Amino acid sequence: MYPPPRTPRRGLAGRLRALAHRALVLALTVTAALLLAQPAPAQATTGRQIPVPSAPMGWASWNSFAAKIDYGVIKSQVDAFVASGLPAAGYKYVNIDEGWWQGTRDSAGNITVDESEWPGGMKAIADYIHGKGLKAGIYTDAGKDGCGYYYPTGRPAAPGSGSEGHYDQDMLRFSQWGFDFVKVDWCGGDAEGLDARTTYQSISDAIARATATTGRPMTLSLCNWGRQNPWNWAPGQGAMWRTNDDIILYGNKPSMTNLLTNYDRNLHPTAQHTGYHNDPDMLMVGMDGFTAAQNRTHMNLWAISGAPLLAGNNLATMTAETADILKNPEVIAVDQDPRGLQGVKVAEDTTGLQVYGKVLSGTGNRAVVLLNRTSSAQNITVRWADLGLTGASAAVRDLWARAGIGTYGTGYTTGVPAGGSVMLTVTGGTEAAGSTYTGTSSFSGVGAANTGIKTVDVAYTNTTAAARTATLKVNGQGTTTVSFPPTGSSQGTVSVQVALSKGSSNTLTFTGAPTLADITVRPLPGTDGTLAVGTQSGRCLDIYDNTIGNGTQAELWDCNGGRNQQWTYTSRKELVVYGNKCLDAYNLGTANGTKVVIWDCNGQNNQKWNVNQDGTLTNVNAGLCLDAYDAGTANGTPMVLWTCNGQNNQKWTLN
Repeated sequence: MYPPPRTPRRGLAGRLRALAHRALVLALTVTAALLLAQPAPAQATTGRQIPVPSAPMGWASWNSFAAKIDYGVIKSQVDAFVASGLPAAGYKYVNIDEGWWQGTRDSAGNITVDESEWPGGMKAIADYIHGKGLKAGIYTDAGKDGCGYYYPTGRPAAPGSGSEGHYDQDMLRFSQWGFDFVKVDWCGGDAEGLDARTTYQSISDAIARATATTGRPMTLSLCNWGRQNPWNWAPGQGAMWRTNDDIILYGNKPSMTNLLTNYDRNLHPTAQHTGYHNDPDMLMVGMDGFTAAQNRTHMNLWAISGAPLLAGNNLATMTAETADILKNPEVIAVDQDPRGLQGVKVAEDTTGLQVYGKVLSGTGNRAVVLLNRTSSAQNITVRWADLGLTGASAAVRDLWARAGIGTYGTGYTTGVPAGGSVMLTVTGGTEAAGSTYTGTSSFSGVGAANTGIKTVDVAYTNTTAAARTATLKVNGQGTTTVSFPPTGSSQGTVSVQVALSKGSSNTLTFTGAPTLADITVRPLPGTDGTLAVGTQSGRCLDIYDNTIGNGTQAELWDCNGGRNQQWTYTSRKELVVYGNKCLDAYNLGTANGTKVVIWDCNGQNNQKWNVNQDGTLTNVNAGLCLDAYDAGTANGTPMVLWTCNGQNNQKWTLN
């Protein structure tokens, strides 16, 4: 759980100096870039793909019970879990959330619980869960005081219910009790202003030491609600990290608005790979307030994004319809695909009519969700070219009808109800040409026909019995941790998705990897964008640190092709980053010095930009130019609106 949503930050404090009167006239020149040739065609296929750990599946107590839990509540849910057939469908975790502990410790600092509520202590309930062939999960907070202290939800405020100062002691105790999963919340961490990256690394290290002592691995779920951008650093610390606010607040009913918001904020494809997962929060499938169609859309979106599937409904009162939705084997197979990649938006020809594609294991296989966010039924088309396939024929299957539809050449069109979705697989297609680069750790001269997300298959050999981890750095972007599972004596591949710049100057560097043979880079054309390069600075239009919050001010930064520099200019005159955030003149501003920020795309004129023959980018609402403030050229120079007057700090090349 986490505290109620905050008001979105409306700008970066201190980034914009007090504006002095000036008479500079700025201009923008948009130069059409020549298409750079793609490197030599790939000489190898994806090879033997090594399955990576899939996203956790199970049930968690919070959505239905909040802090009002005890042995009897959890036992009844375990029994219903088994009776419903969820384990046979792949669900295996039963996770005890907030409310099991009121912050008490003995003289040695060990956690104590009320055994009138938990007879036999927490080991007894873990043993009961294990006795059903399932895995057990438990909950704590990174701070001194947990969420139950700051936001009581069915129990009195409980100070001391966090693990700060006791990370090693608590993780060891959880492991000794028999727990296989631990969710670490952020209420105390947030209130105390802790640094999330170093805090969760300390917790991850404590779990590793506990495992070394007991021999019981524990899956770590980082739950800091997307604060401090965990997609930049969480891979490798834990198997999953929350990317956003709670999907449902205590006492509220499920909401499609919350569902779509959490889904949108969860799309960080360069962070999700090799067993590490973005987490948009628990499922609301089967809770009061959702229709069957909404429940199916919920499953579709979580599956296409490869998210953890943690049911949150009351299993003891679950209907057969809800159970069937949760157990759809074809939708689950997409979520659990052994290649382990996240789906991305590949098309939105008309506002609200969206196409998401996910690269699946094997060759020429994709999952697709057609999502209609409008208020009327519409036809939506998925094009094979946007999925990284050629125009060769491919078979289409509807995953809810559980039936093949037919074989199609260049794409497929179908009707999608208002507010609804359709989920498909496209199989047997022909992969678009890629390029293979040979090397042992660093691969330079890597080409891309366009700026955007690419799929990279990494061929390697790991003859040890355990996975090895390494770091990957792409261009000047931040590093991500990549896991290399054992391959035996023969070579295998794992896959990542990376953000590359147009051209042949990209570099991918692995540090600490097992023996590498080559990488094969394949396009995903539906994600293509452009870099906006400042003529005066030579730097790119950038959103700091991959931040996704509304009101984050755009700035200059060294060009590296990261997702926070990949802009798509739409037919609606929007400049879109991350697939769903528009470049925006803050608060409909029309004055010189108005901050230029990102905001959820909403169709207003302050999010529309004219690309003019004289090279200027002018805001449709204000009639002013996109401007690097005060003719700045340094990293971090903020973007503002200013009267167009021909200077180079308003000139850009779209590449």
